[in-house]
Amino acid sequence: MYSEASWEGGNQSYQGEFILLGVADRPNLEMLLFSIILICYTMTLLGNTTIIVVSRLDPHLHTPMYFFLSNLSFLDLCYTTSLDPQMLVNFWSKSKAISYAGCAAELFISLALGSVECILLAAMACDRYAAVCHPLRYTSIMSPSLCFKMAAISWVSGFGNSVAQTIMTLRLPRCGRNRVDHFFCEVPILIKLACVDTTLNEAGLFVATVLFLLVPLGLIIISYGYIVAAVLRIRSAEGRRKAFNTCASHLVVVLLFYGPAICSYIQPPSNSSTRDRGKMMSLFYTSVTTMLNPLIYTLRNKEVHRALRRLINRNSTA
Repeated sequence: MYSEASWEGGNQSYQGEFILLGVADRPNLEMLLFSIILICYTMTLLGNTTIIVVSRLDPHLHTPMYFFLSNLSFLDLCYTTSLDPQMLVNFWSKSKAISYAGCAAELFISLALGSVECILLAAMACDRYAAVCHPLRYTSIMSPSLCFKMAAISWVSGFGNSVAQTIMTLRLPRCGRNRVDHFFCEVPILIKLACVDTTLNEAGLFVATVLFLLVPLGLIIISYGYIVAAVLRIRSAEGRRKAFNTCASHLVVVLLFYGPAICSYIQPPSNSSTRDRGKMMSLFYTSVTTMLNPLIYTLRNKEVHRALRRLINRNSTA
């Protein structure tokens, strides 16, 4: 069994690597998490790759909704690949070490893609608002150029935030501390390793959290306020059902992503139980949510079902 104390000495003083403690003191839980993450990662690769391929190959899905969905699927593929393989290695092996460069890469890529997803989900909410509230003008409002600009803003702003946060975090002196009480390298956890005043870093993290979590969430809430009002004005039950179905998948994805992310980044000083809860929340929005996203968007989506059948029939007759 491993405990936090068991890492003292040896590699702890070597600043070329970090020790990702995770749940090293509970090997049975490690094996359970290894199995869960392996299943989630495999399902994420299959599900999101399927959505990207189908959206690209089927002309019927060349719409703003599936343009954003393809972006989300590609993002989730990169996001989970930046974290899950290293986590699987750490769960399986006795050594919990990750190189400084590996930790920096995890920190930068995961933070960038997480920030992009926050903005992209808000862009998708605007798309759903235009589809429900202005159906006759939908294609003119959500033009290809506007969709491209919204996606570009999501990616550029997300990576810009990550550059600033990563540089500020990695410049902090740690005075020999390299034991990370987490499954992967994340800004709040690395800030806690610093042996100097981190007020500026914490203020920067708070501002980034507001800009990339709370502001997009506020825009999503406002969009859905208008959507609900528009749906309630529809006279027929069938019309209300169809309007609701166009937004239900996106709304579920928003709840699954933003809920754990906010709990992870906005929480009071933690004791051991809340630290464990925070770690599990991080696992949820980095691994479980990325697996569920393609399932949520395809299980009840008749357009995707028809597109899959067309591709299967095309390949079988070729």
